[in-house]
Amino acid sequence: MKTTLSISDATMRAVKREAARRGQTMSELVESALRQALSRAKPVAKVPPLPSFSSGGSRIDISDRNALYDAMGR
Repeated sequence: MKTTLSISDATMRAVKREAARRGQTMSELVESALRQALSRAKPVAKVPPLPSFSSGGSRIDISDRNALYDAMGR
């Protein structure tokens, strides 16, 4: 598959030098580097569900300001 990527000039020069040093095409070098990077990527861990707790129900009507103050000892 062919695609277009934006690569900085400095990175492209380094890719050209490294490909020449290895006797590879730039495409071969980039593809092998991408394969290697992807194979090292850690799989996304499944997140366990959050615990739930039974509090026994509400004891204070939070919409009642005076009840809240009484519970806080004010």
